[in-house]
Amino acid sequence: MITTDYVIGSPCWVELTTSDVDRALEFYGKVFDWTAESAGPETGGYLKILSEGALVGGLGPKMSEDDPVSWSIYYNTPDLDMSFQRARELGATALVEPMDVMGLGRMAHLSDPQGGTVALWEAGTLPGMERTDEPGTLMWAELWTPSAQGARAFYGGLFGWEFEDVDLPGGEGRYSTLRPAGLGEDRYFGGIMGMDPADLPQTGGRADWHPVFHVTDCDAAAAEVRKAGGQVLMGPEDAPGVGRLAACSDPLSAGFVLLTPNPG
Repeated sequence: MITTDYVIGSPCWVELTTSDVDRALEFYGKVFDWTAESAGPETGGYLKILSEGALVGGLGPKMSEDDPVSWSIYYNTPDLDMSFQRARELGATALVEPMDVMGLGRMAHLSDPQGGTVALWEAGTLPGMERTDEPGTLMWAELWTPSAQGARAFYGGLFGWEFEDVDLPGGEGRYSTLRPAGLGEDRYFGGIMGMDPADLPQTGGRADWHPVFHVTDCDAAAAEVRKAGGQVLMGPEDAPGVGRLAACSDPLSAGFVLLTPNPG
């Protein structure tokens, strides 16, 4: 589960970069009943995403034509500069150098050795999301990568994550669940799935983080995705021991996953 105590290496923020802010807000408002408010005139059109009045993420326009339309998941660090340097030592490539964000905190973006974007956040006045792991909020973070072994080595070295490998049904490989170092089994917050680069066409075979959002009825939410102009790429289908899920993309191509977890 994702919690809001935000220890080192835990997901603390989710953010959509898009080519059409108004269209994206309309879509996610229909799917998750989100609302939004401006983060301020100095932020270049950045919006705070709200679920029932609680801050659950952010949404902003692309800063350049080369920026991808995508969701990013930020991971907490108490020392951004140290984590940034460590990521570089482990083979990451800098995308956005460490920078201050209006006293809210400090951020940086890197590309991991498999090409997936890793976003770092050192909290100032904003620790992160106010609500998680309930309907309309982030409940899991999943990395699709051409090298699960490489991803485990990188993120384990960067954050000290602990992993547990699970055999997938039908002999379809292994899935590695993730948790912050030193915490119990109730703190698994995400997973790593090794995939053939050919099965990652949207990123040209590079790794890609996907936010997984909690919904009360996966089938109904997937139907709303289609109705609102998005695509359901997989499912809805049952995942044994997990719940019912569907892989989707919004009308502007950003990917995400819907999940109705099993009771208990």
